[in-house]
Amino acid sequence: MAPSNKQDREARETRGRVRAYQARQAVHAHQGKRRVRDNILAGGILLVVLVVLVGAQLFYFGGGPGTPEPSATATPTDSPTDTVTPTPGANAGDVPSSDLAEGRTWTGTLTLNDIPLGIELDGSLAPQAVSSTISLAESGFYDGLSCHRLTNGGFSVLQCGDPNSDGTGGPNYYYGPVENAPADAVYPAGTLAMARSSDPFSMGSQFFVVYADTTIPAGADGSGYTVIGKVTSGLDQLITGVVDAGVADGSTDGAPVVPTTITSLTVQ
Repeated sequence: MAPSNKQDREARETRGRVRAYQARQAVHAHQGKRRVRDNILAGGILLVVLVVLVGAQLFYFGGGPGTPEPSATATPTDSPTDTVTPTPGANAGDVPSSDLAEGRTWTGTLTLNDIPLGIELDGSLAPQAVSSTISLAESGFYDGLSCHRLTNGGFSVLQCGDPNSDGTGGPNYYYGPVENAPADAVYPAGTLAMARSSDPFSMGSQFFVVYADTTIPAGADGSGYTVIGKVTSGLDQLITGVVDAGVADGSTDGAPVVPTTITSLTVQ
């Protein structure tokens, strides 16, 4: 016997409800898969960002506010190489004796762009670095050299003392190890410290002036940066005359907008 119209209608309604349920289930499953995909994608992006940030920090501080790896020869104009690994005592005959610092405080004037900075060098806490700085200053090595690097995006330093004006130069020697590095990695405004590469035996002539309190993490070797002394006067004039103008090309690390030269460095 043929089904009644009522039965046909009920069958159609049942099929409609089944199709609607199946459609809702399909949408729900699609949304679930999309949420999983979005979560995986977001997690992947976060991982990439973290890797980039960590890598950037390691790259940025691996060389510190210091020079690249020093040259294998004693010629200050040679290009440095990445394969050189200075060792304790290397070129020791060329390094000024640490006795030159005499274990006392030296005073003097570091003049940048005719801005006189009063300075003190601590020969008792950093005898080797201070002895080298005194020797180079007395020989006139620093006169006319540029301050090739200014940073204002994470730490606040003005780096000077490279005869090549690009972070690769120095005298005809390098020395180490690191002396008088702050245990807390904090370098107060006015700090004078030696620049170096990732190797603690790579210090030469480059130094940096900290113009605002700065934290600089220790390198992979666990060492920080040799603090040779401090600026006792004139830092405000340096900030207004050089630092406030910023870094070339709007960068946070590079040549200062205001070309900066060491007019003289005298100590006594």
